[in-house]
Amino acid sequence: MHAAITVEDLKHDLPAFLRRVEAGEALVLMKEGKPMAEIKPVASMFTAPLRPYGLCASEFVVPDDFDEPLPENVLAEFEGR
Repeated sequence: MHAAITVEDLKHDLPAFLRRVEAGEALVLMKEGKPMAEIKPVASMFTAPLRPYGLCASEFVVPDDFDEPLPENVLAEFEGR
């Protein structure tokens, strides 16, 4: 749920509204009774949800030679030879 506030509300007590946003609340800034902007926390934009451990369990098998040097022809392709 979004709380509707006016520019005057914001001017009156900006720190209080910023604390509400910091606590996770989204605010809709109203101008002449119409929504003009949304003020919301940005943390959700920068933190991706953690992937569950074992998400792809048994989907593939790492071959025994995984750590071995690549064959010469593959190395040549990577190096443009």
